Amino acid sequence: MENSPVLKFKKLHPQAVLPVYMTELAAGLDICAMPEASLELDPGERALVPTGLSVAIEPGYEIQVRPRSGLALRQGITLVNSPGTIDADYRGEIGIIVINHGHEPFQIKTGDRIAQLVVAPVSRGRIELVDQLPETPRGAGGFGHTGVGEADHE
Repeated sequence: MENSPVLKFKKLHPQAVLPVYMTELAAGLDICAMPEASLELDPGERALVPTGLSVAIEPGYEIQVRPRSGLALRQGITLVNSPGTIDADYRGEIGIIVINHGHEPFQIKTGDRIAQLVVAPVSRGRIELVDQLPETPRGAGGFGHTGVGEADHE
C-alpha cells in the first residue's frame, strides 16, 4: 500500500524473525518469541516475552500489540495489557506481556508466533480545563447502565 507507514525493524538477536502478515488481507503482523530458553507458563502465570526486535515507527502512528485469537481460544493465552502500545519514539526491544488463562502449562519457544501487531494512526487531544461539561441523555450512566437484554431497554 503506497501510503502505508514504513516500519523499520532492527534485529537485536541474530535469530529474531521479522513480523509478517500471514494472509493478503490480514490487519495484523504476527510477531515471534525470542526467549533465551523455552518458557513454560503455568495457569495464571504471566511473563514478559522478548522478541529480539526493536522498531522505528513514523510519527503520527502507533503499533498496537494484540493477542492471537487461536492461542486465546485453544490455550487461553492472551495479553495482560491488550492492546499494548508501541509509541513512535520507543526504540527498545519489543516485549510481549502474556498470561496463561488456560488450565494447562503452556510452552513458549523461539520462533513461536505469540501476538500480532496492528499499525494505527494516532490522534492527540488538546487538553482544556472547564467548570462544567455539556449535558447528554446518558449523563453519568456507567458500567452496565444499559443492561444486557432487550427487555432492559423497554
